[in-house]
Formats: sequence, C-alpha cells, structure tokens
Amino acid sequence: MEYELIMVRFGEITIKGKNRHRFESLLAYQIKTALKSFPALTYEKTLGRLYIRLNGESYGLVGDRVKDIFGVLSFSPVVKAEQSLDAIRDSALELISGLTPAPKTFKVSVKRAWKQFPHDSVEMNHLVGSHVLRNTPDLKVNVRNPEVELKIDIQHENTYLYCEVEKAAGGFPLGMNGKAMLLLSGGIDSPVAGWMAMRKGLVLEAVHFHSYPFTSEQAKEKVITLAQRLAYYSGKIKIHLVPFTEVQTKLTQTGHDSLIITLMRRYMLRITEKLAEQTGALAIVTGDSLGQVASQTLGSMNVIGRAAALPLLRPLVMMDKIDIIKYAETIGTFETSILPFEDCCTLFVPKNPAINPDLDLVERIEAHLGEEMDQLVDKAVQETETLILREEGISQKAEQKEDEWF
Repeated sequence: MEYELIMVRFGEITIKGKNRHRFESLLAYQIKTALKSFPALTYEKTLGRLYIRLNGESYGLVGDRVKDIFGVLSFSPVVKAEQSLDAIRDSALELISGLTPAPKTFKVSVKRAWKQFPHDSVEMNHLVGSHVLRNTPDLKVNVRNPEVELKIDIQHENTYLYCEVEKAAGGFPLGMNGKAMLLLSGGIDSPVAGWMAMRKGLVLEAVHFHSYPFTSEQAKEKVITLAQRLAYYSGKIKIHLVPFTEVQTKLTQTGHDSLIITLMRRYMLRITEKLAEQTGALAIVTGDSLGQVASQTLGSMNVIGRAAALPLLRPLVMMDKIDIIKYAETIGTFETSILPFEDCCTLFVPKNPAINPDLDLVERIEAHLGEEMDQLVDKAVQETETLILREEGISQKAEQKEDEWF
C-alpha cells in the first residue's frame, strides 16, 4: 500500500512543561534539515505530533532517515480520513486490505481526542471493526494477541489510521542541552559515547590527539571517518585535531613510566578545556568504561579527572564491552574503529601501568615539568587544526567566527 503521510511522535521532550513548544519547534527544524534530500516532502505540526506528507517520496527511504533523528520516539505510516463515520470505515477497510501479507486476526483501537465526534471510542471500535469483518471474510478478531492492531486517532481536524509503529532514536533534540567536547580516539568506545551524548541533546565538538610522525596519516583519516559518521546523526560536527607529539615526548622523559598514561590523559583534559573555553562548551565527554583498562579503574579515573574543572560525562561507564560493540555496530562505527591504525593513546604504553596512581606524586611530577610544559600545552592549542564535517561528506577548515550551530 502507498502511504501519504508519516506521523512522527516526540520523545522525552514531552515532559518539559512550559518549554515544550520551543523543544517541539527545535525538533521540527531538525527533522526538516535531516530530510532536505527529499524535496517533495511537506510538513504539518500539531501539539505532540509532526505529520510528514510524502507527496510521492518513498516511505521506506524517508522512514530509514527519520529513525535516526534524536528526539523522535517513534513514527507510523498513516492514512488520513475525513471526520465522518463512513469515511473512517472506508479508510480502515482500505488500509487492512492493503497489508502484505494479509493478516488473519486484528483488533481496532480508537482514541477520540476530539470529544465532539458523535461516537465514543468504544462505539467506534465496534462500528469500524464490524465493517472490516463484513468485507473481509477470512479475517477474525483477536483482542488479546492480534496479528495487526488497527489504531485510529480522531483529532480535531482529521482522523489518522495506522497499523505500524516504528521505533526511532528517542532522546532529546540535538542542541537542547548545550554543547560539550568529545574526546574522540580511533577506538570502539568514544564514537559510541559521542552518539549517546548527542542522543541526550548535546551538540558535540570532537577533539582528537595525534602524534605525527609516531602515528600515521591513516590513523588521522580513520578518526575523521568516525567523526563523519557522527555527522550523519548531527548534520555536521567540528573536529579539532591536536598535535600532541611534543607534549607526549616530554612526558616520556619524566622517568615515571607507570604514570605515563595518567599524565598523558590529564594533559589531554587540560588542552580540551582550553578548546572548550574558545567554543563555549560546558562539559567533556569520554568513552571511559569502568575497569576496562588501567586508565579506567576507579583510582585512575579519580586522579585523571581532577585535572579538569569542567564536568566529565562518561556515558559508557557501567557498560560491558560486548554491549558497547553492539551499539557500535548499530550506529555504523564498528568497522572503522577496528581498522589497525594506532593512535597516540596506544603509544608509549608501559608494561605495568599504574591502576591506582598516587595523586600527590602525579602533581609533584607536573609541578616539576613547570612552565615548559605549560608552553607546550599552549602551543598544541594554537597549532590545532579544526575541520567542519558535514553529513554530505564535505569537510572544510572551520571559520574562526563560526560559533552558532543551530
């Protein structure tokens, strides 16, 4: 059957009370932006719903894109009927008759939001169901476990009928909860953490540390590809490519091999905070998962995290690796993440890294590094290359004054 409309249901934004209209408008804008490659589409917004008129566009293609939009709870292909019993019954019969394969059992569920309609919900269940049964001899009613549930939503202007409910990404519209910096490595975890953060309404700017010539251009391109995939969900994303070679080399000269990873990650946070100050970001997102590696024990995360004043958001902190991998496969980052190109996080890894580092010792080492390290940090920030990656695959150097995302 060819559908004419898609009904889009909003997700967590429905709990937002007086701000609800602003959030719904933001989501409607993002839906239109995500679907700009379908020029024939038109839109109608009502309270708690958005209707997309297909106008000949493919429901399958449009639906595949809608399911990945943050803030959309679910959607359905719908048939619109006039506000009369005969029109609703005829549309119900047409919808059921057009299903493939033909169902053997069904039930009718009517929601009468417009209370002036002359028949209540219970009456409509019977009036519509009996009409479908009379005209479909092989179909039976099963109210407990039907193959198909025909849902009828009687609104003030029109009545909408549908049988399918497709799950979507859910969460909040992108940008609703501010901006954060994502520490993006070439591994499996950080892109998943980024996707989860965007799902909760955060605009992200990615930060990647590279140590050329110790790391290859292929490793850098791998991370850009991962960020490009995140741009599919957000429309576009900035990625800051930070030269970390001099900082990392200086840390290897401290004589405290077991603390190299701890020190390295603390300086990564300091550099990221300086970039956050320039962009107005209010948090840092990491792919840490508790106990997964030496730097992600509770003791290590405590010492590393104290280097940052901004909140550290760790979406994966309680997740098992197997679950993180499932998410990576679902969002389309896994195959890129497992490409065998080293990033700076895998360089200079000691045989016995500290799993419970001493904060006092770490701070004494950093104090001894003094102004020279501060200068290297500032230099890394100044030499950072920033790209804008768009959903369409176009990348460019960021303009310094481009600070508005939506």
